[in-house]
Amino acid sequence: MDEQTLMKKYPKIFRQKDLSMKETAMYWGVECGPGWYNLIDTLCYSLQKLTDKKGHPQVEFTQVKEKFGSLRIYTQGGSDLQWELISFAEDLSKKICEKCGKPGQLRNDGWMITLCDDCQKRRDNG
Repeated sequence: MDEQTLMKKYPKIFRQKDLSMKETAMYWGVECGPGWYNLIDTLCYSLQKLTDKKGHPQVEFTQVKEKFGSLRIYTQGGSDLQWELISFAEDLSKKICEKCGKPGQLRNDGWMITLCDDCQKRRDNG
């Protein structure tokens, strides 16, 4: 899965991708590694289902990025339950390799990043 697939699959959540950089940080796209795309996909599915089937407000992402080794998602709209799901996904990202999606851990060698052992070894070896 890639960024464009996510945006096409959830056009309401990623509506702000078409706004200017002065209007939204979503202009810059999804600013994290591909290892988290399945996590974001699952989150978007759950958020949109709550809107479509349960009447929760429409969530729009205003920024999706990595910060301090974990996923950060900023939004407009949403209910308490939807915000809890976003918070859960952000916490879960600390256990998923940002590069490949395998189980990982938060690492700090001057730069915080969540990686599996294999991706950390590749990083160490240049």
